[in-house]
Amino acid sequence: MAALLIVSAAALGSVALIMLATALLARRLGRVAVVDVAWGLGFVVVAAVCAVVGLGSERDPVRPWLVLALVALWGLRLAWHIRRRAVGHGEDPRYEEVLGGTLPEVGLGVAVRKVFVVQGLAVWFVSLPVQVGAVSEVRSWAVVAAGVALWVVGVVFESVGDAQLAAYKRDPDRPKVMDRGLWRYTRHPNYFGDACVWWGVWLVAGLGSGWEAGLATVLAPVAMTYFLVFATGARLLERTMMRREGYPAYAARTSMFLPLPPRRAGGARRAVA
Repeated sequence: MAALLIVSAAALGSVALIMLATALLARRLGRVAVVDVAWGLGFVVVAAVCAVVGLGSERDPVRPWLVLALVALWGLRLAWHIRRRAVGHGEDPRYEEVLGGTLPEVGLGVAVRKVFVVQGLAVWFVSLPVQVGAVSEVRSWAVVAAGVALWVVGVVFESVGDAQLAAYKRDPDRPKVMDRGLWRYTRHPNYFGDACVWWGVWLVAGLGSGWEAGLATVLAPVAMTYFLVFATGARLLERTMMRREGYPAYAARTSMFLPLPPRRAGGARRAVA
């Protein structure tokens, strides 16, 4: 327990430093959306801190580095993708809605309270399986393997979905709504992929440490899924997307989150060819 408390405190401290630096950068740039880049990087730093700080505990010598590799591959790709996508763009409308205005209008204090503290605590909480896995022995390598497999599914959905959306935006003859590839089966393949990644990490680092550890940390992937679907993810984005021509019809035939065959006009789902 002492080792876990030390690792958890180190993780919380690293998250606080990351969000402080990000808040200062946001003030200089006048955009809160830079926190999206820090989101993925924050998990990478936490996983690295947990792997190093947990070295002195009685744990499996391999799994913390496996977890670090999984989190780093996911987090660095996500940070790079978001950074590249954000170049030349202003504030994300979702953050303007959360803040009740732009950062210069509401001030840094409001942004810290409503965005940076919330996201920092979210990073720390969602990373609880990583913290537990850093100081625990592996109880089931089969569960760990299942977690890695689910992580792979998540990374594929997220990276392929992002690539397909980028190709759609580059196409001068694109339709009004992106409904190709993975986007034909879910309106948010990237968010679905994110959820799979963190359920996979939970299997590897949480449930892989035994039922007790799994139950103690299961709210972490539940929270991540909630953020992706309801808080700052799909539901919030769709408030804007529903104003676009053709999007309501696309939403009527396409699953919002879980990949499913498209619906027919009458409501039934078409068989996938």
